[in-house]
Amino acid sequence: MGMSVTISGATEQDAEQILKLQFLCYQREAELYGDYSIEPLTQSLASLKAELASGTVLAARLGDEVVASVRGSVDADGTARIDKLIVHPRMQRHGLGGRLLHAIEAKLSEGGAVKSFQLFTGHRSEHNLQLYRRHGYEAVARRRIHERLTLVTLAKPVEAGAFVASA
Repeated sequence: MGMSVTISGATEQDAEQILKLQFLCYQREAELYGDYSIEPLTQSLASLKAELASGTVLAARLGDEVVASVRGSVDADGTARIDKLIVHPRMQRHGLGGRLLHAIEAKLSEGGAVKSFQLFTGHRSEHNLQLYRRHGYEAVARRRIHERLTLVTLAKPVEAGAFVASA
């Protein structure tokens, strides 16, 4: 390819690409759980634009193409919630998901108020579970949504000095 993937803040101009990528990436999850009504497949463009305006959204780009994205927010209690980490199928298994996870953790930690990180995935999403475990997350809760889906909540504490800004 000759180009490297760059990660930066997503803008409203990225919204359509992110929504299309989200739709593509969550097809496998929907198939795995037999449920095509999951929120990532039904989210509207207006709703995504509202998230872009109010939260932290990062995009990984290969040239002009958004090939991965992740969202996050910090609660009043200092819990950073990470959501919708997506990587284009052709870009998976090359470390981009881990790079994006690290980038959102660093971005959310900038204010110094973050005490822990939390995210969730489905119990059958083994690749997701492996990625999160490799990055220090541990299962802290399970919630059964229906007979085919149990959500696994994973968390990890912020380590002192873990996110030093790089020049």
